[in-house]
Amino acid sequence: MIRNCHIIFATIGMMGGNAVNWQSLFKMQDKLDTYIADNHDLHNEDLFEERFLALLVELGELANETRCFKFWSKKGPSDDTVVLEEYVDNIHFLLSLGNHRGFNFETIDLSVEDIDRTVVFNTVFVKAIQFYNEQTEVTYQDLFKQYLQLAHVLGFSETDIKEAYHKKNEVNYERQDEGY
Repeated sequence: MIRNCHIIFATIGMMGGNAVNWQSLFKMQDKLDTYIADNHDLHNEDLFEERFLALLVELGELANETRCFKFWSKKGPSDDTVVLEEYVDNIHFLLSLGNHRGFNFETIDLSVEDIDRTVVFNTVFVKAIQFYNEQTEVTYQDLFKQYLQLAHVLGFSETDIKEAYHKKNEVNYERQDEGY
């Protein structure tokens, strides 16, 4: 079933709850990226390749925690808190990549579908590769939309995403201060 809806993230909830202010998250991510660059003397480095590879690795880690593709195993997925933390790791890298290329948004159109988790993961990987090959605002937003589709399929609300992002952002600063 497809539900087409226009979503204004700053004011209307994607999946219920309080809407995410995406501009504030882009700004928070930019501050974190600047803090990391300061700590590691990276201001003259183009880190697109590293950020992109980190996104792919974290996507794999997220898929592994959901175990949705492990047809050979009877073990269930990790606890929702673990899956959400892995999900938010990718939000960090998506925001970072968007900032790196100058792509961000306040609003985005999203068609929410109830489909198989494995299919959504595969589509996120495909959209990621499309963005890598053609680094445009359109391919970036397509990737981000598909990643938000994954949140829907995993059962995460915007409130869940926002709260987990803020929490993980604090952890990332602490890790930098501890020499991570």
